[in-house]
Amino acid sequence: MSRRCELTGKGVQSGNLVSHSNRKTKTRFLPNLVNVTLASEALARSVRLRISAAALRSVEHRGGLDAFLVKAKSEELSQNARTLKREIEKKQAAPSA
Repeated sequence: MSRRCELTGKGVQSGNLVSHSNRKTKTRFLPNLVNVTLASEALARSVRLRISAAALRSVEHRGGLDAFLVKAKSEELSQNARTLKREIEKKQAAPSA
């Protein structure tokens, strides 16, 4: 399980902690990842994802998981999120009978 957001691709960053005396110590800045269950209206089911807190706010702002995935770039998404995006696009493209 990598430390990477499945929706935005946000991952670990490295840098220095700088003390008052200007000593540098290498450190890792980890993303704030949370395990969430999001509902997909198009697929009529829930999906479990490991995403950053900022991505969760973006999903809510855009109007849900379906709207976020349709607008997102495929390069940033994880493999699991890409398959979800394809399924949602297929469902939305199919004529509702």
